[in-house]
Amino acid sequence: MPAGGSTAPPLQQVALQRRYFESAGRISVSLKDVHTDLQQQRFSSCVGGKTSGGSMKTLRFVHSRLPLLPRSCHRPAAACRLLPTSHRGQPPVLPSSRSLALSASSLKNWKDLGSSSHTEEEDEEDGDLLEETEVEELFQQHVPAGVGQGQHRVFIVHPDVKWGSKKQYLTTAELMMAEAEGLVNTLDNWTVVDKIILSTKTPEKKKIFGKGNFQLLTEKIRQTPGVTAVFVNVERLHSVSEREFEEAWGVKVFDRYSVVLHIFRCNARTREAKLQISLAEIPLLRSRLKNDMADLDQQGGGARYIGGSGETLYEVQQRLLKERETRIRLALERLRKKRHLLRSQRKHREFPIVSVLGYTNCGKTTLIKALTGDSGLQPRNQLFATLDVTVHAGQLPSHMTVLYVDTIGFLSQLPHQLIDSFSATLEDIVHSDLLVHVRDVSHPETVNQKANVLDVLKKLQIPPRLLGSMIEVHNKIDLLDSYESSEPGAVLISALQQRGLDELQKAVEQEVVTSTGKQILDLRVNLSSPQLSWLYKEATVQDVQVNAEEGSAVVKVIISAAAHGRYKKLFESR
Repeated sequence: MPAGGSTAPPLQQVALQRRYFESAGRISVSLKDVHTDLQQQRFSSCVGGKTSGGSMKTLRFVHSRLPLLPRSCHRPAAACRLLPTSHRGQPPVLPSSRSLALSASSLKNWKDLGSSSHTEEEDEEDGDLLEETEVEELFQQHVPAGVGQGQHRVFIVHPDVKWGSKKQYLTTAELMMAEAEGLVNTLDNWTVVDKIILSTKTPEKKKIFGKGNFQLLTEKIRQTPGVTAVFVNVERLHSVSEREFEEAWGVKVFDRYSVVLHIFRCNARTREAKLQISLAEIPLLRSRLKNDMADLDQQGGGARYIGGSGETLYEVQQRLLKERETRIRLALERLRKKRHLLRSQRKHREFPIVSVLGYTNCGKTTLIKALTGDSGLQPRNQLFATLDVTVHAGQLPSHMTVLYVDTIGFLSQLPHQLIDSFSATLEDIVHSDLLVHVRDVSHPETVNQKANVLDVLKKLQIPPRLLGSMIEVHNKIDLLDSYESSEPGAVLISALQQRGLDELQKAVEQEVVTSTGKQILDLRVNLSSPQLSWLYKEATVQDVQVNAEEGSAVVKVIISAAAHGRYKKLFESR
């Protein structure tokens, strides 16, 4: 509909819009009431069948905001593609009929783990989870403008803070610009057309830069042909700053929060990932709503009440966003309970859990594949290739089975809301028996990346015992000449070339035995009894010395205190 008006009478236009909206599903705001209210209070400027631009803009705004309301229709997913394209169609999880990527439910496929961990109680809990179509509807129902859609030719702006609390001391402006480029280049429908590093002493102000630098920046953006978006490389832009930048530059403006959300949205495969991303988008939707309402108020269409409901249009949108957030949080809480159930099952079976974590694209998935031989894992040289927790079984030199947990990668300068949204996923780290911190020591910012990872772990309130026993792994040593670590206790490896893995497995085994309270014992068994088979099932058998004449054997085992208690009750009390 043209901004300047239409040749059709306003009543006919609204009637057509109403029929269109009602065909989509339930609508809680009556368009007839909206039209009546706006016609009485806003349409006084209509002359000869022409509608004022401000009035029509109000109707178009109502139109654009109605997707926040519940719908029964299902819209196709936004087209997102990521680099590289290899294995894109395969989710990085073990085969499972469940869309939840916590693939501990796939324990039934691991021959060495005995009976299935998938129980009737788990099936009953599935009844409380949202259906795949419902999650997809939430995921696609209201996407923040510019996120998950379209192509962009991006101009990157990095504010180089000279002093104060926002100054980065462990890195340089050039390295931070390189990471910003990496974020943009992760998306194959986004390209970097130009970039600039500008110093600032006032990062807290609306326009971030001083008057002279801001004018210089504006001229450079306008003179660069083909720019469709500007990426301001800061953690989070205030809604007022975002609005002023878009008005000054005439293109869409993104910050690190919105760019990372775009990458997350394109990588999302499972219900949990989609729900967590939808939750993380709520602050972005609220910020955009403020900007939209500010634009609408200038036209005189946002401050009045809707159809006698006692709510302004802004209040209606805020309420709908709150209802959407509540629905997503309830669904995530159900998934959290399901995670707790699966963790309890793993604990009951006494499988040690080793969480592998680190900065994004440090080689976590490649390492787990090397340690487990899991062919279902498809590592990708890409930021945030893993958004879901996946669990993979592997054996240590003592033949003890452990579960390696592949976690989402960390990134610097991410708002706490994004970390909070993925708390259900990151919660698995807290419940581990051991943490393995993987570092890409070939990266020029490896020291800064370590600091960022430790900062996130601190925010997650990881127990001191876990932090104290954490193994630090220096990966990608094959990319460096004669690398030597100056940090005591670090294990040097190349996951890609499978170098240093024996030393890492020994370190993991030692820490797991300590952290889980397992014991290494020599037990004498009667070969005519089921003692030996019981030990193979309930403990880790390292060695068996048979005495054929006596019909007995000395068995060296790694066994938990609980299992040893059961063993003594079953066999030694007789």
